[in-house]
Amino acid sequence: MGTVVISLDAELGWGFHDLESPPQHRVESGRSGWQAMLDSLAEYDIPATWAVVGHLMLESCDGEHADHPAPAGWFERERTAWRDRPDLRFGRDLVEGILEAEPDHEFASHSFSHVLFDDPATSRSLADAEIARSVEIAAEWGQTVDSFIYPRNAVGHRDVLAEHGITAYRGRSPTADGARGVVDSVLTDRSMLVEPSIDEYGLVNIPASLFCFGFEGSARTIAESVWADPMVVVARRGIDQAAHGDGVFHMWLHPNNLTHERDDRRMRAILEYVDRRRRETDLTVETMGDIASRFRESAPIAQPSPAAYSQSGP
Repeated sequence: MGTVVISLDAELGWGFHDLESPPQHRVESGRSGWQAMLDSLAEYDIPATWAVVGHLMLESCDGEHADHPAPAGWFERERTAWRDRPDLRFGRDLVEGILEAEPDHEFASHSFSHVLFDDPATSRSLADAEIARSVEIAAEWGQTVDSFIYPRNAVGHRDVLAEHGITAYRGRSPTADGARGVVDSVLTDRSMLVEPSIDEYGLVNIPASLFCFGFEGSARTIAESVWADPMVVVARRGIDQAAHGDGVFHMWLHPNNLTHERDDRRMRAILEYVDRRRRETDLTVETMGDIASRFRESAPIAQPSPAAYSQSGP
């Protein structure tokens, strides 16, 4: 019996605040895409793992964050260009939508301010502050954090996650990302299923199978004009493999990927197919937390050596 997992990187402006020229169409689509995904998941009764940037849960801030060990200038855009854009910096209403939704979504962390954990400039103290602050804010909302999604999938400082009680993270996809990976999936019969594993810190790594927006631009437009949305085709293949196999098909996206009506149609088509195959077969839909809990019960956890905790591994 296989399972489908959907995880979302919920970040609004924080996913782009460190970029010199943020993609404006995506920056402005964060809120509408977030609500569209909540609505579609509710329609098909599909739970998902929502990894939220902790800053979005604040009611307000001075933009300084003097007690946070971030590099100089890290919060500059919040204080300048986006000073009058609370809709990009805060999202308490959207987070409430996750917590109040049916089905029962998993609340997860996407760090406090979208720091890149594999950057040499990200010290262990900064990683610790990012995790500690996000866990603290979640607790203020009555939420515990079991799962973590690394900003831009930049895996690092896994020991810090474990020390703060996090049990799972989304690992890198074992296959190529982007258009190349999509084409490979269409032309070959390779399995898109992944197997969770437990690392030396006791964390369950649940690798990604498919980024739902890995085939965009002119190539997508041409493909849709003569054939069909290639991402829907590939997603259906992975869903079918999970329906008849024993692995995990793990799809992921950002709400801000939904910038156009055709993006909404893509995700609705994928979710509709998940729901259909779930009713026709033994396919299950789980969150990252569900899988981690089940996997930790059945698999032995490797005991980290003292050296493993003395330094941060990638």
